[in-house]
Amino acid sequence: MSVVTAERPVPQLKRDFEALRKDFPALHQLVHGKPLAYLDNAASSQAPVQVQEAIAEQQRLNHANVHRGVHQLSERSTAAYEGARERVRRFINAASAAEIVFTRGTTESINLVAASFGQRLSTGDEVLITWLEHHSNIVPWQLACERTGARLVVAPIRDDGSLDVAEFDRLLNERTKIVAVAHVSNALGTLNPVAELVAKAHAAGAVVLVDGAQAVPHLRVDVASLDCDFYAFSGHKMFGPTGTGVLYGKRALLETMPPYQGGGDMILTVSFDRTTYNALPYKFEAGTPNITGVVGLGAAVDYLEGIDFAALAAHEHSLLHHATERVLADVPGVRLIGTAPRKASVLSFVVDGIHPHDLGTIVDSEGVAIRTGHHCAMPVMERFGVAATARASFALYNNRDDVDRLVAGLKKAVEIFRG
Repeated sequence: MSVVTAERPVPQLKRDFEALRKDFPALHQLVHGKPLAYLDNAASSQAPVQVQEAIAEQQRLNHANVHRGVHQLSERSTAAYEGARERVRRFINAASAAEIVFTRGTTESINLVAASFGQRLSTGDEVLITWLEHHSNIVPWQLACERTGARLVVAPIRDDGSLDVAEFDRLLNERTKIVAVAHVSNALGTLNPVAELVAKAHAAGAVVLVDGAQAVPHLRVDVASLDCDFYAFSGHKMFGPTGTGVLYGKRALLETMPPYQGGGDMILTVSFDRTTYNALPYKFEAGTPNITGVVGLGAAVDYLEGIDFAALAAHEHSLLHHATERVLADVPGVRLIGTAPRKASVLSFVVDGIHPHDLGTIVDSEGVAIRTGHHCAMPVMERFGVAATARASFALYNNRDDVDRLVAGLKKAVEIFRG
């Protein structure tokens, strides 16, 4: 599942995922008197103690505003904040730290591109997305189209939840100015052939944004190899804090884009007649940033840099395979939603006669945390004729016991509702 073409060696890569569980304090607690099995990672992953300590140290010792002070705390805070930017740059293999814009998350990153780059859309232009998208990769483009007169076009998905690439190809044309596509579906786990889609879009003259929120915690993402124009992801899905995110953008494009918000660090000079804007990436970082959060994000990147991603892919694939087999074999009336051959570690399903919210409540009583609902992907639910699904999503710290306890909880739900 890796998309890297060149090795970025990190010494002593960690592949003992059972041993890594000790790094996550939240996993070692009781919920309703039962040990926690946390299977809601596609919504938000737990943070390791290394991230928690980095956040605490920043707050205890270095709390000060960045970029503006000459005193020691401000300089330390600035060094930590900008150090995190360089860590992110290295992690995704961007060409320059100027291409790394800090945001509040994937949603804000996509809104930034839709509001700023989207200004160049006009009547007759098209924005091509897919049926797999999270609402955050739908609504900003709807707003951009409403403002500019452009048209939103949607590529369909197949019955197994994979993208219909032939239809994508048919819909891609000279009117397509922007392609916005998920790297991995949050609702189904489908892994899209992003590099292939980017190459096709570029051949048609379109710019590509990739929603990487669900990919970065599981795949080695190399934006240079993908050749995407924009790549967006969130800290809280990659073992970091909430309220943090990244927009990668090719420097040549970011240079031409107008600011997204005004004030604070995004200026060089201000008068009542005229304002000149700051250099990249600060042009897009108005106001005091989430400094402590970004420091925590940098620590999360450090943590992920130490993981053997090939071993991680094998570990998560094994968990997904085990969960799929156990649920199909042991839960009467189950129907899997999303069975694409190329999937990340997401298992989405419904059980005949039992609402997903009831499933979630009962398995929670057994100490198992899953997500139920439409997963901010209502079009996906519509495509499969369901209002909601139950979703178990796995991360590096999960194990087979977590899966078995999920299945036991689902069997209990069936017993309660069917006697």
